[in-house]
Amino acid sequence: MRELVPFGVYRHFKGKYYLAEGIAINADTGEKTVVYRALYGERERFVRPLEEFLSPVDRNKYPDAKQFYRFEEATPSD
Repeated sequence: MRELVPFGVYRHFKGKYYLAEGIAINADTGEKTVVYRALYGERERFVRPLEEFLSPVDRNKYPDAKQFYRFEEATPSD
């Protein structure tokens, strides 16, 4: 199973880059949620369930996506 790399840089399958700041726990449900920040524009923060953050791209909805996963860890050559 894939794991989140805290403070890792990730590329969204649509091309933009984000910094995964860590994992937060939903106080009501106990669900693990990723807190991540855009590395562009206003550098806004977002949250998304961990399972969804690490999930494959929906190929029915995005058949031409170049990445396999919704967010993939970026490498220095990206």
